Amino acid sequence: MFKHILKSASYNLQSIPGKRVDEKIIIIESDDWGSIRMSSKRAYNSLLDKGIPVNKSFYNKYDSLASSEDLENLFHVLSKYKDKRGNSPVITANTIVVNPDFERIRQDNFEKYHYELFPDTLKKYSNTHQNSFDLWKEGIKSKVFIPQFHGREHLNYKRWLSSLKQGNKDAVAAFDENIFGYPLDARSPFYTNYMAAFDIDNENDINDQVLAVQQGLEIFKDIIGYPAESFIAPNYIWHDAIEQAVAKQGIKQLQSGLYQFKPSLKKEQYKKVMHYIGQKNKYGLSYSVRNAFFEPSFSTGTDWVNNCLHRIDVAFKWKKPAIICSHRVNYIGAIEKSNRDNSLRQLDVLLKKITQKWPEAIFISSNQLNDYLNGK
Repeated sequence: MFKHILKSASYNLQSIPGKRVDEKIIIIESDDWGSIRMSSKRAYNSLLDKGIPVNKSFYNKYDSLASSEDLENLFHVLSKYKDKRGNSPVITANTIVVNPDFERIRQDNFEKYHYELFPDTLKKYSNTHQNSFDLWKEGIKSKVFIPQFHGREHLNYKRWLSSLKQGNKDAVAAFDENIFGYPLDARSPFYTNYMAAFDIDNENDINDQVLAVQQGLEIFKDIIGYPAESFIAPNYIWHDAIEQAVAKQGIKQLQSGLYQFKPSLKKEQYKKVMHYIGQKNKYGLSYSVRNAFFEPSFSTGTDWVNNCLHRIDVAFKWKKPAIICSHRVNYIGAIEKSNRDNSLRQLDVLLKKITQKWPEAIFISSNQLNDYLNGK
């Protein structure tokens, strides 16, 4: 009981700073769309048989490129519900636009990084993924799935190539299965060596990452058909040069957790920077901060529905938008069907309870939030 009271007090304290809005706004932000994680169930079992403990990470156990069935099932649940304006809940699909081109990297003996556009990656998968990108377009048209920018790749490619050249056994074994999200490393606060695309090991990394952002946003516009307006850095790790680069490319809003981890050239050190909803940086960008969480894949022992509802209630009491963090991994059944089915059952319950408890609430995508924060 006492622990619950402390948590509730913490939620309320976090809701005090920042701009207030009159509308009860629900936003669902979902990261990692477009990026490879586990390439297949066969690859997962192969790595496990080699003694690589991929089963210790729920991302490696469940996450993969979304199949056609994954998207159809997700869109079905979203389309069941409407807000007072007739709009369905919408997934802000924070999108990675390229993946490593493993074959070309292999041909160059890990000396040079090559990438391919994520729709081209989908074509290399089985028939279960062949219509996936067409479904992306349908989701955009029906306004239940609105991609925004997550990065060119969800990968610190220079660090990854360095490990491959050095013959890191786990990294090479994963590479042979067309996987880059392994091995794990405690250097990062999120315990992953390669996934933090905007972490830095030397000063030259910053210029390369700025170029990756510029290229990534251009690719996003070409693939998706409109420019991104909202951006979130992988693993909540980014430095000031990234903010300046995305601002120059037309980004208006930075999605964030409560804290940004600003990288340093001093090993194992990050400057922890707190953000709040409606905060502006020196480049004119607004921050939005996630204040609710729906992540059934992360643990089976958590009451994700009621925890999320409580956080939404706190946000609304302080006249803040409820910004729900819900990663792609929750909606993927290509590796383990029960993972997707369990999450969708809970999502169905969550959305039903939201629309019943707050019939006046509205569903919007992240890129629409600026208008409300600026009184438009």
